[in-house]
This record gives sequence, C-alpha cells and structure tokens, in this order.
Amino acid sequence: MFIPKEVKFFDLFDKQAENLVKAAEFYKKLVDEGNFTPENVRAMHELEHYGDELTHTIINTLNETFITPFDREDILALANRLDDIIDGIYLISNRFMLYKITKPTEYSKKMASTIEQSTKAMQKALASLRSNKNMKETLFQCVEINRLENEGDVLRDEAISDLFEKEKDPVMIIKQKELYEEAETVTDFCEHVANLVESILVKNN
Repeated sequence: MFIPKEVKFFDLFDKQAENLVKAAEFYKKLVDEGNFTPENVRAMHELEHYGDELTHTIINTLNETFITPFDREDILALANRLDDIIDGIYLISNRFMLYKITKPTEYSKKMASTIEQSTKAMQKALASLRSNKNMKETLFQCVEINRLENEGDVLRDEAISDLFEKEKDPVMIIKQKELYEEAETVTDFCEHVANLVESILVKNN
C-alpha cells in the first residue's frame, strides 16, 4: 500500500526553492526601482500563497508516505523553514508599500542583492541533496549561505549606523530601521535552512 516517494519530496523542495528565487528576484527588482505598488505587492503575495500551498502539499505527502528519503521531522522542518523565507520577503515588500517608501536606500538595495544570492545558493544546495555524490557541492553552497548571512549582519549594522547619523525625521528612522532588520532576518532564515541541510547530510552519510 505504501510506496516510497523520495523523488516527490525532492521535486517539491525544488519547486519551493524555485518559487523563493522568483520572489527574491522580484523583490530586488522592486527595491531597485522603488516600485512597491499595490499591484506588485499583490503579485508578491501570490508567490507567498503558492509557497504556502507547496508547504501544505509536502505535509500531506509526508502523512501519506511510509518511507521517506530522510527523517520525517527534518522534511517537515525544511518545508517550514523555506516557508519562513518567502513569508519574510512578502512582509518586507508589504512594509515598503505601507510606509510609502518610493526611494529605497542603497543599503536596502545591497541587502536585497544579498537575499537574492542567498536564495540562489539555497536552491543549488537543495538540488544537490538528491544524491550523496553531491555532498561537496551541498556543503559548498551551505558555507556560501552562511557567508551571505554574515554579510547581511554587517550591512544591517552599517545601515542603522548611517541612518542614525544622517536621518533627522524620527518616523523615517523607525521605518527604515525596521526594513533593515526585517531584511537581515530573511538572511537569518536562509542560514537556518543551510544549517538544517548540513544536519541532514551528517545524519544520512
């Protein structure tokens, strides 16, 4: 009655990663153009909603599957951690619109680039999980995600320091500070995925 669905899980994780990269690329485009219109934020919300659907599909597949490629708890955790990332990207996009920020700072643009690079490295790491032969590539991408998370930390700190030094409007300080912190949180979420992938590798090799 129960049959292994290993390929199914990897296919679903690949779809989650592809959707994340699409969201990160779109986010970077919106930051670069200062174009957080209601229409564009709705489009981002559709990507976030599709991510939710994929997460639910993984959970349902997990409930129907007896043999899994790695620990059930890790599959569930990985699906949820990936969902955290796209939730975070949508959250920042929505904040830009609500705060009516039409000219994102250079720091916001740099952080958007860091997020985009992180999701692309994560996509490669997840794709290479399919085979034990790709362990070196998987670990390489995880190290790259960790490096980018550190870069995000540095950018956030520099951005907030610059903000307090140059911005006189206290309301704008509150808005920009939150945007910087939320962007760095997304790179944290990417690092959580990298750490989980490394843990899966250790347990299965």
